[in-house]
Amino acid sequence: MLRKHRLNLLVLTLASISSYAPHAAADSIVGARLLGTGGVTQLEGAAGGGLTPWALIAGLGSENEIGGSAFCTRVWPQDFMLTSCGAAVGFFNRVEVSYARQQFELGTTVPGKNIKLDIVGAKVRIIGDAVFSTDEWLPQIAIGAQYKHNRDYEFVPKLLGAKDDSSTDFYLAATKAWLDGPLSRTVLINATLRATKANQLGLLGFGGDSKDGYSLAPELSTAIFVTDTLIAGAEYRYKPDNLSVFEEDDFADAFIGYLPHKSIALVLAYADLGTLADKRQQHGAYLSVQAAF
Repeated sequence: MLRKHRLNLLVLTLASISSYAPHAAADSIVGARLLGTGGVTQLEGAAGGGLTPWALIAGLGSENEIGGSAFCTRVWPQDFMLTSCGAAVGFFNRVEVSYARQQFELGTTVPGKNIKLDIVGAKVRIIGDAVFSTDEWLPQIAIGAQYKHNRDYEFVPKLLGAKDDSSTDFYLAATKAWLDGPLSRTVLINATLRATKANQLGLLGFGGDSKDGYSLAPELSTAIFVTDTLIAGAEYRYKPDNLSVFEEDDFADAFIGYLPHKSIALVLAYADLGTLADKRQQHGAYLSVQAAF
């Protein structure tokens, strides 16, 4: 079910998110992709923004190379803490495989305890090109899947009414960047449609007493380069609401971006996560570090 939770965030960010610099073509080198075309890493391990996977393939490898990335992200809502670390490998700018481990500290809800979630992902670029040109207007389109296993299902999720400890999300993503967009700035737009049974990404299990089937959930991202190295943007992620015990809200974030080096990404954003477990209005800082090759 798509609900009312709306984005009303202030940008507090230093980030290197995965857009395309206005001088990207000049920064390309033989045997490597354009600057930024591998994205940063989202919470579940796929190349993209912070909250949602994009159609981009991880790493900096060209069509004849293998590339990859490694990341760690931490989010500090008021009453909890979420840490996600992992790595992704991109094969020939066509196929991506990824792994992430999430650890959700339960704070005052269950002091001293945490929930761990393993995520194995795969993505395939099927058509199009992310960079707009007169010869290629079609966005880059990719299909992906994320298998998720909750290692602490019996501890909390099952008690809350979750039906399964594991499930697979499926998604279709489309990404397009205009190198000479409004005000002669680079603009990137991404739309992702996800089929999922996950409760709070899977941290509270999968399916529930309210709904046990798949839900279709849109995810949207946009970014614009303010200068050659600074960007601003936002993301919005709709989420299902399967458990009657707690309402589940949508996720959103807002950011400014900075790319210190083509192989290094630093993300400091402000994220609004809505209701998490028994706590409402959970929002706070989002910090991520990524290295790519």
